[in-house]
Amino acid sequence: MNFYPIFRSDSYYFGELSVTGLARRIREDPLFPGAYAVFDDGAVKGYSRIEGDELKELFVEPCLQGRGIGTALFGMAVRERGVRTLWALEENTRALRFYSRRGFTPDGERKPEADTEHDLIRLSKTEA
Repeated sequence: MNFYPIFRSDSYYFGELSVTGLARRIREDPLFPGAYAVFDDGAVKGYSRIEGDELKELFVEPCLQGRGIGTALFGMAVRERGVRTLWALEENTRALRFYSRRGFTPDGERKPEADTEHDLIRLSKTEA
């Protein structure tokens, strides 16, 4: 059984899609472009990564979700970096609700998520 069942291997979840993965990437490239992190007591609690007007990653340690970390990172991405689009797993209803409450809705684009049998859907900022 996988810890994070949509991926065929736990190595992606524990290696890339984690704060440990982010720390490794920043260590390898201190100027890791578009990365923002929330630290507490020297430990990364969550991060986002932005390319152009697209949010490429938003991750908060699961045990810390629901405490405003993701909201702060996402708000900064939209306000300060002009994020207008992002991709989310179609099955990730919690993330889809999070983005919907902030004015992002599916725009009809989809693509397969690498190393899974699941699809990503693109969400775009709706005009207020």
